[in-house]
Amino acid sequence: MRSSKSRSRSKSNRNRPQSGGNVINRVFDSSGPEGKVRGTPQQIIEKYNQLARDAQLANDRVATENFQQHAEHYLRLLSEAQREMDARREEQERQNRERQAERDRERSERQERESAEAADLADAPQPDVVDLGERSDDGDDSGLVETPESAAPKKPARRPRTRKTAPKPEADSSGDAGGNPEAAE
Repeated sequence: MRSSKSRSRSKSNRNRPQSGGNVINRVFDSSGPEGKVRGTPQQIIEKYNQLARDAQLANDRVATENFQQHAEHYLRLLSEAQREMDARREEQERQNRERQAERDRERSERQERESAEAADLADAPQPDVVDLGERSDDGDDSGLVETPESAAPKKPARRPRTRKTAPKPEADSSGDAGGNPEAAE
């Protein structure tokens, strides 16, 4: 079984910013001359600057310098993290500009291709159009290709069917309309 002291001395427990971490919003525990100061780098800088002002008012030049050095350390951490974020942002913006330029190039090439194809189609020789005029259906050449369906003999046109009406029954002498035996009762 490992002792707790060897675990606390491991490198992973140190309060140093690790690459890829967000130092700006990270909470640090700073061990200063007045005890621990906890907070984000900006909060720690403000606290050490306040302690340095208090020490200066108390005419303690050594404590003032000590607090200012602690504040400067966190100021360096913060400025380095800000530089890294700015470099990452600039790199992303550069990549975005390159991607946009590539898309613009592809779009202009596509438009040029399409306009060239349209110009080629306009310049291409067009087939001659033959005006056949109006022709009758009595066997004149219509310019169409003859198919087996068109060569089949034409059937004479059918007359439309007429509906046969039922003969009307003659009226009975009893006077009922339509000869309905039930109506007579």
